[in-house]
Amino acid sequence: MSSRRILRGAFYLLCASGIIAVLVYSPLFTFQQLVVHGNVHLDENELCEIARIHYGQRLFELKTDEMTTNLLRDLRIESAVVRRQLPHKIEMDIVERIPVATVACDYGYLDFDRQGKVIASYRSLKGADIPIITGVKLRDLYIGDDNTDPQVAQAISFLARIDPADIGEISEVSLRNPDAVVAYTKTALPIRLGQLTGIPDKAALTQDFLRDQKTTRHTVEYVDFSYDAPFIKLADKTAEGK
Repeated sequence: MSSRRILRGAFYLLCASGIIAVLVYSPLFTFQQLVVHGNVHLDENELCEIARIHYGQRLFELKTDEMTTNLLRDLRIESAVVRRQLPHKIEMDIVERIPVATVACDYGYLDFDRQGKVIASYRSLKGADIPIITGVKLRDLYIGDDNTDPQVAQAISFLARIDPADIGEISEVSLRNPDAVVAYTKTALPIRLGQLTGIPDKAALTQDFLRDQKTTRHTVEYVDFSYDAPFIKLADKTAEGK
């Protein structure tokens, strides 16, 4: 009786091994397609290179945790989730690091992402697609470093809450007076923020204002979000409680 059980167990083990071998070595289960969600600048070929995978590899030999680790080592990637999809797909959810602010430094300028990490540096100021934070100058920071200046951190936190599609409408955030911080639009319209407290509320007000500016016919002199009752100063009157 015991010998039969041993033979039966060996048979089942052999069958299981055969199934595993089919899954691992069958050409049906090879990496043939990459499906990516969330990428903006990085294309599929670049992501394969970063993840260190190539088409034709056996799907079950590709370890998702190793691919994720490889992706996160690249400074351009903020977060990554990798999954296998039978029979031949790898699926990636990618969040790229997007610059939200430029700040002057001791050797030129730095670009920061929304987490306050330096993702680019250059000696001369280039064409501004993102706001520049003025009134401060950082030192001893390089690509891959994290910001340690509290005022810059507050400004980045504010800008990170602005929709990426609208952040280009802001040209500058001035920290020259920490008690009277002012953001400026591309048309030099002041957005008075006061102290950078209550950042989520002030960012939401700024976001709404930037979108309204695309359709409004009114000429705005400035907006003031530094008080509990924000208002917009029009060229001829004041609109309170915006």
